[in-house]
Amino acid sequence: MIEPGHFDVVIIGAGISGIGAAIKLREQGITNIAILEKGDEVGGTWRDNTYPGCACDVPSALYSYSFAPNPEWTRLFAGQGEIREYIAKTAEHHGIPSIVSLNTEVICGQWNPTTSQWNVQTNRGDFTANAVVAAAGPWNEPLIPKIPGLESFTGEVFHSSRWNHDYDLRGKRVAVVGTGASAVQFVPAIQPEVEKLFLYQRTAQWVLPKPDHHVPGVERWVMRSVPGAMKALRRFEYSLMEGLGVGFRNPWLLRVVQQIGRAQLLAQVRDGELRKALTPDYVLGCKRLLMSNTYYPALTQPNVEVHPNAVAAVKGNVVVGADGREREVDAIIFGTGFHILDMPIGSRVFDGDGRSLEDHWKGSPQAYLGTSIAGFPNAFVLLGPALGTGHTSAFMILEAQLRYLVKAIEHSKSNDWAPTSPRKEVQDAFNAEVQQALGSTVYNSGGCDSYFLDVNGRNSFNWPWSTGRMRQRLDDFDPAAYRSHTSTKDLVH
Repeated sequence: MIEPGHFDVVIIGAGISGIGAAIKLREQGITNIAILEKGDEVGGTWRDNTYPGCACDVPSALYSYSFAPNPEWTRLFAGQGEIREYIAKTAEHHGIPSIVSLNTEVICGQWNPTTSQWNVQTNRGDFTANAVVAAAGPWNEPLIPKIPGLESFTGEVFHSSRWNHDYDLRGKRVAVVGTGASAVQFVPAIQPEVEKLFLYQRTAQWVLPKPDHHVPGVERWVMRSVPGAMKALRRFEYSLMEGLGVGFRNPWLLRVVQQIGRAQLLAQVRDGELRKALTPDYVLGCKRLLMSNTYYPALTQPNVEVHPNAVAAVKGNVVVGADGREREVDAIIFGTGFHILDMPIGSRVFDGDGRSLEDHWKGSPQAYLGTSIAGFPNAFVLLGPALGTGHTSAFMILEAQLRYLVKAIEHSKSNDWAPTSPRKEVQDAFNAEVQQALGSTVYNSGGCDSYFLDVNGRNSFNWPWSTGRMRQRLDDFDPAAYRSHTSTKDLVH
């Protein structure tokens, strides 16, 4: 295991972002790297999320590194176990475990203007680095709503990303709070086991059919054996998802697509009152796109009760809905997502004056090209603000960023690790451009309240253009967009 010390680059997080960054940096000869991982193994969100039914909602061939194709996916949309295994095998193949410090949580990272280095305090000791890469990702810290009386609950409580597999749900009365991407997957998986399932839904979701299927052995053989087959499949899936992306920028097209969701709802939910409760009142794509063939059928079963409102309070072992109805339960499961735009790392990373990222952002995260941040020299964030899309794979976004990241770090290294950060006016101009373009997208104009919007009501999450344009914008590192601080090392020499 890597021990505390000095490194050229310290990467925070050993999920798909941190592993990908380390692989690409090492390819370019930057090898003095440490990855700090708070968990006991690599894998990130695919290590943490082990809930029943957990799977990808992007086709598997697209949800993988382009430089590490996997011809062995057994489903079109791979399950959590396969994805976790793929990440671990890719890391192993590239020798990543040897540079990872497991069970190492970052307590504080601060830029030291005297030494022109980052000081990173962890529970295992202090690391220093010429550059820091925050790769913890937005799907990291579970979000549990503050519900009056929750602490008085006498039963079992857990979040979907911290699933308690030791708790037997069979025969239990279970309240599920939240109807996002995880709930759409685990509700059908646990519904046959529980005695009663009470689903609390603040907002109805658009749920499209999921074109998932088992990948037969002959197809996997073709992927393994035929030159170019994997690339062709990836290119095809990319084109399909980009076609959907056109709709996100032209919401009238998504009104057509949402008729597919409406048709599925009509076919699978016969009860008119329940169907009305499950019918969204906003344009598809305004919230994260969901796909399932089993969610609606599960909600029609006699042991399921849909409450189309939030939870107002908990009194002992009784859950009280916003409509006043009370239900006695044995367990509460939260499917309420993550701290996406108020990510915990914001309060742990500080500039040279002792101001945190949180202080700089004031509730609205901003970065230049979603990657580097004014006032934080030689610091980078992966899957950062203004880069999220509603239609493509996180790997596509990540790999576009990695090309930029490597060039930026190479530039700093070639200048004796001179402290470099984007000019404030350049960062502001980029974010103003993003905000203007977002106005006409479904994310902003679809008529919903989503995790894309921060506490100030600003969309700090989404990229308003195509993935192709993202790759183009991130393909070139322009030193003129950055200000170079005088390096203390230079002064010493």
